[in-house]
Amino acid sequence: MSSIAVELKEHIAVVTINRPDALNAFNYETLSELQESVEKLRTNPGVRVVIFTGAGEKSFSVGADLKERRTLSDEEVRRNIYKIGEVFSLIDQLPQPTIAAINGFAFGGGMELALSCDFRIAVSGTSMGLTETSLAIIPGAGGTQRLPRLIGQAKALELILMAKRLTSEEAFEYGILTKVTDRDNLLNECFEFAGGMLTNGPLALQQAKFAVKQGMGVDLQTGLQIERKAYEVIIPTEDRVEALAAFAEKRKPDFKGK
Repeated sequence: MSSIAVELKEHIAVVTINRPDALNAFNYETLSELQESVEKLRTNPGVRVVIFTGAGEKSFSVGADLKERRTLSDEEVRRNIYKIGEVFSLIDQLPQPTIAAINGFAFGGGMELALSCDFRIAVSGTSMGLTETSLAIIPGAGGTQRLPRLIGQAKALELILMAKRLTSEEAFEYGILTKVTDRDNLLNECFEFAGGMLTNGPLALQQAKFAVKQGMGVDLQTGLQIERKAYEVIIPTEDRVEALAAFAEKRKPDFKGK
């Protein structure tokens, strides 16, 4: 059975880590399958939003598969660390907006997967955190870089150095989560959130995301140049012309992603 499941529904792809018996931990095979799935979604014009979640009700993902890790040589550990970092960077760089539907525990690499997404919606009553220092290691799949960019250096250091476990409600207060919801409503909330973006031009969504993400690491003037170039990509598109026509005709636009 595949450890990654992908379901497409109305321009939304739901990617599920399908190892519930292992609390959706990442072994090398799972990471390889996840990478393959993400690469296919990246170039699929019919996919406009991507949701990542875990199978079952206990865990989004508890990170690295420690049972596998105990059997690995130092070289194989380095291989796994490189792979998980590579895969999460691919997720971070997806042109489509991404949502982490956190259905349960999100620790270590599981939390780093969530941080690689643009938005995070979690069920109430679960817990999450970058807990690697309690295992005498550090976050190695982007956690030390993405968390401080999200919530600031001091708060990120507090959480990482203390290996602190947060409730969903605490994570929301820290600014990590977009929303907390009941378990039964999690995917509905994610689809509703995605729906708020799907009414807009899909190419515009991608270029706006690109401008924000690329602009975050540069000075203002360089960021403004990035924004201008991203805007120029949109000018010759059919969707931009359709939006103007729909406005003039007082109807909803029919965007094609072209």
